[in-house]
Amino acid sequence: MANIKFIMVGGFLGAGKTTAIGRLARNYTEQGLKVGLVTNDQANGLVDTQSLRAQGFLVGEVPGACFCCKFDDLVSTVKALETEHHPDVVITEPVGSCTDLVATVIEPLRKFHQGDFEVAPLAVLLKPEHGLKILGDEQSGFSPQAAYIFLKQIEEADVVAINKIDKLTPEQQEMLRDQVTRRYPNKEIVLVSGTHGDGFDTLVELFKKPRPSSGPMMEVDYEKYAEGEAELGWLNATYEVSAQHDDILMNDVIVTLLQKIRASLLEGGAEPAHLKVLCQTGEQFGVANLVGSDVDVELSVASDAKISTAELFVNARAAVAPEQLESAVQDSIAALGQEKGLNFTQQKLQRFSPAPPVPTHRFASS
Repeated sequence: MANIKFIMVGGFLGAGKTTAIGRLARNYTEQGLKVGLVTNDQANGLVDTQSLRAQGFLVGEVPGACFCCKFDDLVSTVKALETEHHPDVVITEPVGSCTDLVATVIEPLRKFHQGDFEVAPLAVLLKPEHGLKILGDEQSGFSPQAAYIFLKQIEEADVVAINKIDKLTPEQQEMLRDQVTRRYPNKEIVLVSGTHGDGFDTLVELFKKPRPSSGPMMEVDYEKYAEGEAELGWLNATYEVSAQHDDILMNDVIVTLLQKIRASLLEGGAEPAHLKVLCQTGEQFGVANLVGSDVDVELSVASDAKISTAELFVNARAAVAPEQLESAVQDSIAALGQEKGLNFTQQKLQRFSPAPPVPTHRFASS
């Protein structure tokens, strides 16, 4: 491999990483560069992969665990993209519940694959929905262990990108900037909007330089880290959908489904971390997201398509037991089918709580 620019964009579940790496990819493509993307998840059937591929991007996927625990798979996936497509830039999106990426991914890349990659500074997207609560020491809906992961992600970042500024008031933007600066001084802070592109020229400029050596790695309590991941229920499911009528709108289906899942979770006292649904028929697709209990469902990719037959992908992460999460999803699917005249046939379903992370490598210092 000929010194590929390697960029990693981390951030908590629902921070907007997929939209952001798509925006970055388009930015580099407009510069005449070829871009490859690598997504990552604890399970298979990832909405992010399907969504990015549907947008025409070159995408590899590392399923089954975080990049830190699948380091060799990450490298082989990037090599496969290089062999087949020769990208100039590879942008990677780690699992949203993952931290300690410098010690377990970035430094091993620099050590074992020197000359293959030029590793850019680590960027972490700050999710404002939880950032305003966690950084402000308010009740966030998550345990101290899950909040610990959120804060550790910011601590290890070279660049903290406060995302979704299009949804924040100027006062909220400054509050978040001040909270990050007060708790983690000397961070490079950028205000961005993955949806509209604000701040992405600045990000690209910051990525031009290789990541500097940083000395000792940050301390991580892996027991607390594992407890934070384990409190999240994780579900990926795939369904075939057929409509009994010819006027069923895709947008309506995916938004209503997420509204029903949210209502079911909240009724059981569970906090949604990130709920995402993709529906695809032919070349047309739509994606809906929910990133918290007190925000609305969002159409991140809208479609005016009507459903005859389609494929539906559901990725759900919530602070709840996996069995309860599965019940919430399956009950919502059944209710939606009855309400809209839809038939759902389940193709795949995985639900679990993540196992404790066991990194392939972990460096003590640069």
